[in-house]
Amino acid sequence: MGLQRFERRLERLVEGGFGKAFRSGLQPVEIGRRLVREMDIGRTLGVRGTVAPNVFTVHIAQADVDRFEGFHDSLVSELCETARDHARESKYHFVGPVEVTVSTDPHARIGDLAIDAAIVAGPGGAGSLVLADGRRVQLGDEPIRIGRLPDCSIPLSDSQASRHHAEVRRGDHGFTVVDLDSLNGTSVNGVVIHEKDLEDGDVITIGETAIRYEES
Repeated sequence: MGLQRFERRLERLVEGGFGKAFRSGLQPVEIGRRLVREMDIGRTLGVRGTVAPNVFTVHIAQADVDRFEGFHDSLVSELCETARDHARESKYHFVGPVEVTVSTDPHARIGDLAIDAAIVAGPGGAGSLVLADGRRVQLGDEPIRIGRLPDCSIPLSDSQASRHHAEVRRGDHGFTVVDLDSLNGTSVNGVVIHEKDLEDGDVITIGETAIRYEES
């Protein structure tokens, strides 16, 4: 499913004007397929389950790097999402943020592809909050406060949010969301909570604002 979504998103890139770059040489979907394969090969058993590689270096020929130049950032973003999708579907965990770097291999020919995949722990483990507009807030040792006041890490314009509504804090086994005695309450996956340990894919709802937690 993750690769299928990747392919559909690539189709939209082509429709957006990058189709010419896809006509010859290395195809972006090949990178997505290889990345997923390297995740499976590099997985290992950790304390909380299966841990997958989260840092990838894509080695390709200079000619292919040049072809991808116009949509490099979009391609990297899509590859990161593909890694997260595959980890979610396979019940893999990450120990640090997902990162993809595209590097030139001076010895590679057009169409050649190699990917180095590594498990790299982040400074505070792995976890992020994904906002409705797609922005991603990386979690660490410092609590992330959510509310209407501008001093919040995630300030909301939602009228149903309290000034200091909730916090996401590091817990013993990951991250925990805590309601700060807000007026209208905080829910996770539709259930009102005071405090809850977060799992990958959980949706925190504050008023009309939905924030997704991802272990990546």
